[in-house]
Amino acid sequence: MPTVSALSMQRALSCVLKSRLLLAFPLLASAFAAPPVAQPAKEKVTVVLDFKGPHSDRSVDVMKSELESILSDAGVSFTWSSPKEASEKTSENLVVVSFKGKCILEPIPYLYDERGPLASTFTSAEGQMLPFSEVACDTVTNSIRSAMFAGDYNKADLLLGRALGRVVAHEIVHIITKSPEHSHEGVQKPALSGSQLIADHLKLSDKDVTRIQQDLHE
Repeated sequence: MPTVSALSMQRALSCVLKSRLLLAFPLLASAFAAPPVAQPAKEKVTVVLDFKGPHSDRSVDVMKSELESILSDAGVSFTWSSPKEASEKTSENLVVVSFKGKCILEPIPYLYDERGPLASTFTSAEGQMLPFSEVACDTVTNSIRSAMFAGDYNKADLLLGRALGRVVAHEIVHIITKSPEHSHEGVQKPALSGSQLIADHLKLSDKDVTRIQQDLHE
């Protein structure tokens, strides 16, 4: 019968102990791992949409999604209301956005003076930003039409909604931060071209995200 030497037994015991220690270390690391950090709750803003002229429901849906996407990184979420609904209940962080003109992107342009701001936010006599903005739909549609090609009109509602979302996001940042300040990049630039309004991606700059978060937690 073959025999096992004392040295062989010692080596075998050493291997067993090492394997048990290797198995134990991951368990210990898991036991002492830091718990996941809870994400702060998002600040909810209620936006009252007040259309003064015709508009596309599809464009409005895209506008909402675009606005939510842009402000999400800054910790802002949205609920939506009509003027009638807003008059029947009280809401915190209420912003009213009026849309004047035709919020519909027609394939055949009509004569219109496209100069002027895409949107504006009202201020008090003391210069404080008020939670009331107005979007010039005719100016927005003429601006993005200058950046569109023939095939783009097949997705006109999507592109107009994207542009409106970025224009509204720009104004809401002014309202949240209570400041007329602009940035050198992103949605908060002082002026956005038609191509920037309909580009695949346009976000807030890191500086603006930080600025919004600071203002929300003051």
